[in-house]
Amino acid sequence: MKYVNTLLIFLVYRRWKPTSFFNFFLPELQRDGYDGIFSPKSRAKTMGETERKFVDGCAIFYRTSKFSLVKKHLVEFNQLAMANAEGSDNMLNRVMTKDNIGLAALLETKEAIFDNGAPADPAAARQPILICTAHMHWDPEFCDVKLIQTMMLMSELKTIAEESSHSFRPGSHAPDVNSIPTLLCGDLNSLPDSGVVEFLRAGRVVTTHADFKDLCYSTVLRKLSSAEKSGDDFTHSFKLERAYDNEVMPYTNYTFDFKGIIDYIFYSRQHFRQLGLLGPIDESWFRDSKVVGCPHPHIPSDHFPLLVEFEMQVGPSPVNGLTRSLVHR
Repeated sequence: MKYVNTLLIFLVYRRWKPTSFFNFFLPELQRDGYDGIFSPKSRAKTMGETERKFVDGCAIFYRTSKFSLVKKHLVEFNQLAMANAEGSDNMLNRVMTKDNIGLAALLETKEAIFDNGAPADPAAARQPILICTAHMHWDPEFCDVKLIQTMMLMSELKTIAEESSHSFRPGSHAPDVNSIPTLLCGDLNSLPDSGVVEFLRAGRVVTTHADFKDLCYSTVLRKLSSAEKSGDDFTHSFKLERAYDNEVMPYTNYTFDFKGIIDYIFYSRQHFRQLGLLGPIDESWFRDSKVVGCPHPHIPSDHFPLLVEFEMQVGPSPVNGLTRSLVHR
C-alpha cells in the first residue's frame, strides 16, 4: 500500500488584484515550493493596461513537488450567459452584465506524494485532481444570477472532468465525472438556505425555486442541467459534500451591517474524508475588543479564512493510497 509522507497544501483565493498576485504572493510562495495561476474578472479585457491592474480576480496555488499543472480553465459567466441566452432578455440583461468568474486547475499527482515509492500501476501514480474557486455576484436582489452562475460553473466543471477522464483513462467507457477528486471553494455570496447551496449539495434544484424570481429561465437553462430530461429539477453530476456546517462556522463574512455564511468549501465525498478544520474567531474576542465589523487593524478582511484537512484516496482502488491535503481559502 502506498501512502503520502507529507501534507500537501492547496491555497485558493478570490478577490485578489493582479499586482498582489504577481508582485508579492506568487514570488513569495514560489520560494516556498508553490506555483500558482490567476485570472482577473472579465471586465479587465475591456480596460487599458493601467486600469487592468486594479481589477480583482481569483487565484489557486499548489505545491510543485507533489503536483503538476495539466491545464488552467477560466470560466467567464458573462460569455456563457451570452452563448446560452437564446433571446432571453433576462439572461442578457441580468446575467450577462455581471463580470464574475470561476477559475479551475486540473492537476496531476507526482510520484513524490508516495512515501515508499510509486505504485506498481503507473495509472495510480498519475491521479488527476480538479481544484476550483469562484466569486459569484454580490447583490442579494440578484439571487437568480447567483444560482445561474453556479449552474454554469458546474456545467463547465463537468466538461473539464469528462475530458480529463478520457485523457487519464483512455479506452474507458462513458466518462464519469465522479472519478476525478474535486474541490470547490468560493465566495458564493449566498446563505446556507439559498438555491445555490441546495443545488451544490443536493445535486439538484427545482425549476420553480424562489431564487429564480419567476423570471422564466426554465427553457434556456435546461441545457445546463446534467440531465436534459430531469423533470422539474435542474441537476448536476457531481456528488459533493460541504466541509463546514452552520454550527461550526456561524459566519464567514463579518461586517458592521451583515454577519453570515457566504463562503464555502465543497468536496467530492467518495474521494475525501474530512479530518479537521479551522474554527471561527472566538466571539468573546470581538466583544471584548469592541470590534463591530471588519476589516479591522487586527483582521484585514471582512471574509474569514476557511481551512480543512482532508484524507484523499489516490489511484483507482478504494483501499490503496491515501494522501493528506490542506485546502485553504
